[in-house]
Amino acid sequence: MSNMPQTITPSAPDSDEYVYLVEGMTCASCVARVEKAIRAVDGVIDVNVNLATERAYIFSTDVRDGAIEAAVSKAGYVAQRPRTTTEQQQKEHGLDAAERRARTERLHVLLAAFLSAPLLIGMVITMYDPAFHVPAWLQFLLATPVQFWLGGRFYRGAFSAIKARAGNMDLLVSLGTTAAYGMSLYLMATAQPHAAPHLYFEASAVIVTFVLLGKWLEGRAKGQTASAIRALMNLRPDVARVRRGGLDIEVPVSSLTLDDIVVVKPGDRLPVDGVVTEGAGAVDESMLTGESIPLDKKTGDSVTGGSINLDGALTVRVTAIGTETVLAKIIRMVEGAQASKAAIQRLVDKFSAIFVPAVLGIAAITFAAWYLVDGSFENATLAAVAVLVIACPCALGLATPTAIMVGTGVAAKQGILIRDAQTLEQAKAIQIVAFDKTGTLTEGKPRVEGVYATNEGAQEVILRTAAQLQASSSHPLAKAVLDYVHHFLGTKAGSTAKSATPGPTVSEFRNHAGMGVSGKIGGDHFIFGNIRLMHLYKIDTLSLETVATEAEADGHSVSWLAQTGTQARLIGIMSFGDAVKRETPAAIRQLHQLGIKTVMITGDNVGAAYHIAKKLGITTIRANVLPDQKAQTIEELQSGKVAVAMVGDGVNDAPALAQADIGIAMGSGTDVAMQTAGITLMRGDLSLIAGALDISRRTYGKIRQGLFWAFIYNLVGIPLAAMGLLSPMLAGAAMALSSVSVVLNALTLRGWTPPEAGKGQM
Repeated sequence: MSNMPQTITPSAPDSDEYVYLVEGMTCASCVARVEKAIRAVDGVIDVNVNLATERAYIFSTDVRDGAIEAAVSKAGYVAQRPRTTTEQQQKEHGLDAAERRARTERLHVLLAAFLSAPLLIGMVITMYDPAFHVPAWLQFLLATPVQFWLGGRFYRGAFSAIKARAGNMDLLVSLGTTAAYGMSLYLMATAQPHAAPHLYFEASAVIVTFVLLGKWLEGRAKGQTASAIRALMNLRPDVARVRRGGLDIEVPVSSLTLDDIVVVKPGDRLPVDGVVTEGAGAVDESMLTGESIPLDKKTGDSVTGGSINLDGALTVRVTAIGTETVLAKIIRMVEGAQASKAAIQRLVDKFSAIFVPAVLGIAAITFAAWYLVDGSFENATLAAVAVLVIACPCALGLATPTAIMVGTGVAAKQGILIRDAQTLEQAKAIQIVAFDKTGTLTEGKPRVEGVYATNEGAQEVILRTAAQLQASSSHPLAKAVLDYVHHFLGTKAGSTAKSATPGPTVSEFRNHAGMGVSGKIGGDHFIFGNIRLMHLYKIDTLSLETVATEAEADGHSVSWLAQTGTQARLIGIMSFGDAVKRETPAAIRQLHQLGIKTVMITGDNVGAAYHIAKKLGITTIRANVLPDQKAQTIEELQSGKVAVAMVGDGVNDAPALAQADIGIAMGSGTDVAMQTAGITLMRGDLSLIAGALDISRRTYGKIRQGLFWAFIYNLVGIPLAAMGLLSPMLAGAAMALSSVSVVLNALTLRGWTPPEAGKGQM
């Protein structure tokens, strides 16, 4: 890292998204088949099916009613579209349905275990006492309901797969267990009278029990992956206390309208976004932003639905309802991330499409080889059954979506919103993080540091003229000017900054993007902005260049005031300072410790930019960058074939955020920036940048670990089963364990917290 920063001055069709609930999917092969069926429907542009959430996210232009349901049904599954998309409907349909299914699955597991236990115990006793045998008729009575009633789900799934000329987990399990059950029936029917043949009813029953147990445990674990969405949905109360006709009445939140007055008592959750009109108190926004310290709110402050009013009664005017609230947007963003599919998962889906047919082939070869070599129909069947049972693609289908669900969910709890799986994959390759300066590295609240006039005694003229010009501007410097004028001239005027600057109103006002403002006051035309604006109007700035250079050397930005036209002249300058955010130095050090290069992009002059960069240790600066040049600057950084992340918070940052490999928006900034960015930090804490990269890398690591173990189970298990070294029962247990272990491995992310500022370990 050099001591002196490098300084370079820069030179689809519309579609709608629909969500369908899909029932009956059990593995990655099912996902591939459902996606293929939906893509074949006219009008469908793209589809993403998530096994973990059992939802299909469909992008289409014009699809006739019932077409999606019919296509999915033909593929062997059931699809239905929720009647509404409200949060309450999602709660009722998604979470309650999952709980009912979990209770049913638990009951089936208990019944299967109850019926299989005598068979398993009898087999163990027989190993020590060959003379002991559970009567064949009793084995038949115990195994049959397990096979065809409790295990009926596998037959239904297998039948659907056969109709669709495809394969899935259900087909493998049903073929394997039916083979063991059928062989037992054959041996039972051909046994000599009063003989005690060795049957395999316990194998088929225990395999079904193990698979049911695995699916139940898997379902419980998958339910935990959705905890972030559940927690966010539970933040919004169902009723609100609204003031109407002088009375405070409780109404459903869904009936609120804009500008309604809502009364929030201490301890209540805020039902919607709004602005405090009366009262004051501390508000806990930790579940939305990850910020543990309550924020003091007073009249005029904004509040967010879902946060908790800790003390003091608040009266709030509603400013956003329904899908436009911050909470609703967060839920949509988290759901979108959890529904998205990583590139690596698409490869897995393609592999899964050919995996089941390949396993059927391996099982057939195993049976033929054993029968030819050993001559035993029993041994050949058992080896083929073991191959069929252990080779389940469930784990492959769960590895990616479960890790993404847990990772994005826990990140959201810490105030980090990750838009999609693509962002997770790209984050691990980030080498450069570029920062906008004002409002990102700094507080974004500049203040006037000095006023310098060309003629002695003209300081008040500068202040009044600048204030009148800036009264029509929304730029942060405008507020700084008005605040300063209010303080400097307020006593004389006795009121606000506007009353402290009496005079003609500004006409022909114009905002010069990235340079300043101009307008007419009392017949004279004035400009107020940076040196580029002065050069544009050919203003001679020589008289104050020394003062300006000294101010810039101190890290201040300089705005020049001049009159144009026939009496063109420089009037004076104002210097502005902007304090660096408290956590910024530690956040920059943290990124450097990770080996990530930092770049500052600013429209400020080189002197002010260098002063801030040197204080923070930022390695490279891009100064004098106009708003429309920021994206071009990012593109230049990417020209070295490196992955670049851009951090910004303003409307003018949106193109640069979109151009970057990953855009990181500050949640305190604008909606445009948040919608463009891949990652949004819900509070303006730059230390969360390292946290965002950390959870992205850890989540992607869990994806790779899950896929590794899923492949290892099959890579090791299938040959062992084919060689007869793995019994069908152990194969069933291993298959169930593979899915559960992959999901549990992803769940270890739930304890993640962002790395401490100043520490770069990942």
